[in-house]
Amino acid sequence: MQGKLYIVSTPIGNLKDITLRAIETLNEVDFILCEDTRVTSILLKQYNIIKQLISFNAVSEIKKIPSIIDRLQNGQSYALVSDAGTPAISDPGIRLVSEAVKNKIQVITIPGATALIAALTVSGLPTDSFVFEGFLPQKKGRQKKLKELTEEERTIVLYESSHRITKLINELVEYFPNRYVVVCREMTKKFEETWRGYPAELKENLGDKIVKGEFVVVIAPTAFSTIVK
Repeated sequence: MQGKLYIVSTPIGNLKDITLRAIETLNEVDFILCEDTRVTSILLKQYNIIKQLISFNAVSEIKKIPSIIDRLQNGQSYALVSDAGTPAISDPGIRLVSEAVKNKIQVITIPGATALIAALTVSGLPTDSFVFEGFLPQKKGRQKKLKELTEEERTIVLYESSHRITKLINELVEYFPNRYVVVCREMTKKFEETWRGYPAELKENLGDKIVKGEFVVVIAPTAFSTIVK
């Protein structure tokens, strides 16, 4: 009998934001695939889960997939987790899932937190239709992508790191000057905060802000932005 591949969502910050089913699954599988064993070990320790961890990240995933598929086909079960949130959403994993599907291995989702949905729900912006772009290209193609997104009429959701959030806000001033923006920082964590305003306003206030942490940037549709004004 083949094993199963479980896609397990983990907390995006607050360790209490994990489902009972996720805890049960992590206890039952043979192995846990994770981006950083040190990060996942903190979560497992919190819930007294003792399980072998296997590093599985953007660098190693292609090399490790064949052996994982082989073990799945021989009856062992794996849980795939990311450092935070839902695996394969701007995180490693989609190649493994695709390969498992090709080999007729059952893939089961254990849903939970994901930063993009959390940010949308607190943004106050239209959520009936949106586009998720994840992280913009760091260098090549970044300006081209931003220009393309100026034609997008739906709510836009982006991820950004502390290293480039100032750069992104400056780019929003240039490309989206009249679009209302909501920036969520360190969601569910101790220093969680939400910034709201037009790009120029955000830039003006940025000097007083702590720009460490992980960010989700939600850009309102043009039509909604004119209403806010």
